[in-house]
Amino acid sequence: MVFGLLSAAVQVILGALFGFLAGGTIGLLIGAVVGLLVGAVFGWAVTSAGVYAPDARGIFLFVVDHTWSLLNTVVGAIYLAVHLVFGHSLDRPTSAGSGRVCVVEGVSPRYATTIGTVCAGASSGIQRHEDVHIFQGRLLGPLYIPLVLANYVLFTIAPVWLLYHDHTNAPINRFTRYFEIGVYPHVWNEAIAYRIQGTPPR
Repeated sequence: MVFGLLSAAVQVILGALFGFLAGGTIGLLIGAVVGLLVGAVFGWAVTSAGVYAPDARGIFLFVVDHTWSLLNTVVGAIYLAVHLVFGHSLDRPTSAGSGRVCVVEGVSPRYATTIGTVCAGASSGIQRHEDVHIFQGRLLGPLYIPLVLANYVLFTIAPVWLLYHDHTNAPINRFTRYFEIGVYPHVWNEAIAYRIQGTPPR
């Protein structure tokens, strides 16, 4: 319960701070309320699933997730809230002591998706791949999401990956495949994760 309460408190403080900087006292109140809504949901999930183990590793991961990697955690908390709004459920056994919040249902039946410390739709066959993304976020902190987004934009408008793409086994012969088979698996965070586990879409 302590981890959940602390997580919610950190997100309330962050929301209030950004709100104050954007709109003074009124902004502070609005930001605090938004932080409370998002933080309460995430804090509940952390407590309910026992995400952070009460040991040195669990404490370390919690501290990283709520300091250096706080941006990723907050974006992940929003992502979790959206899943819950759509009736998706926590995977408590998989989440317990793992340092991540697992959601049973994914965005798409074909892919698992991880944002921050929230992993949705994963299975044992791809969980290590998704854990790489969590590690990347913790390592790069506030730089992670901007770097991923920048790479998506770059590879969409300047597809240098075409120079080394496997055109024989994964041909780019439709518009949708340009993104799914081309851009997506070549973006740096996915390229690294696929080296650890999983096969890029073909």
